Amino acid sequence: MELKYPPERRKSRVVKVGNVLVGGGFPISIQSMTTTDTHDISATVSQIKSLTEAGCDIIRVAVPDNKAARNLAKIKSKISIPLVADIHFKYKLALEAIKQGEDKIRINLAKIGDKNKVR
Repeated sequence: MELKYPPERRKSRVVKVGNVLVGGGFPISIQSMTTTDTHDISATVSQIKSLTEAGCDIIRVAVPDNKAARNLAKIKSKISIPLVADIHFKYKLALEAIKQGEDKIRINLAKIGDKNKVR
């Protein structure tokens, strides 16, 4: 198998995640996810800042419950890169994340259950 460098990129549409343009001919964005408890704002912000310094363009955080969802605006106000809420099980957490001003919502459909909960 012959490898091409740089590899050919497939054509894709452009989407905006906060202030980062993804897809099309834009540079590939680096995304990471925190390993901290989203209830711990200080630890989460500290880890995001470290990841930003390492070149991360977009950050994703787990949103397991309402308390974590309500912390999103506080976290977002202390960072400089787009924040993505990772939602599992409870679709209403996505609605709260939107109220908190998330740049993007990631919903794991396999773990939400009924399709009607995400329409």
